[in-house]
Amino acid sequence: MSVALVADAHLGGSSATPEELVAQLEELPAAGCRRLVLLGDIFHVWVGDRRFETPAIRTVFPALERLRDRGLAIDYVEGNRDFFLTGSVYATPFRTIGTETTVEADGAKTLLVHGDGLDPSDRQYRFWRWLSKSALSRALILNLPRSIAQRALDRTEARIARTNFRHRQRLPREAITRYAEARLAEGFDTVVVGHFHEPAEWEVAGGRVRILDAWFNSRRVEWV
Repeated sequence: MSVALVADAHLGGSSATPEELVAQLEELPAAGCRRLVLLGDIFHVWVGDRRFETPAIRTVFPALERLRDRGLAIDYVEGNRDFFLTGSVYATPFRTIGTETTVEADGAKTLLVHGDGLDPSDRQYRFWRWLSKSALSRALILNLPRSIAQRALDRTEARIARTNFRHRQRLPREAITRYAEARLAEGFDTVVVGHFHEPAEWEVAGGRVRILDAWFNSRRVEWV
């Protein structure tokens, strides 16, 4: 099985266009792809409510449904800019939506995660990330009038971005290595991470770590 990966397109918040991504995704079945994993933050912000739908979402979401109808298995790993997608109107193209997924091929087992929040010492960021995805936040965002909910969402997203800024300045290799070694000990051979927007790869105890480039940087679909 050929597995394609896309992480961090940030459509609507970067110079990348949804049409570019759709064109690449629509070529995947002909290229032998049988499974697509979207590794989070495909849109600058994605909320599981039509009231927050952006032009980028209106372009890409139907393309994902078309790919599903063509037999492509699609999994979504939620990023820090994805909110309340499980059970929403946007869940239909996806076989699974969660915080991680796995790929097994050629005798190797790969764990795929978005990558934010993997450093337990980054308590401020982890708190704001938890709060933004909590049941309370879900109730507020999905039930408040749209204008008020949008302001609350914007403030929360800005706070998350500020508290995570130090990870944007320097790749936290030590924290990633500790996380990867713990997960590799569960029986994985490779840990694949998005979120950090710069490609890297290194060996650790028990296997290796692979950091994906952000799609908005590379404009490239990756593969397992």
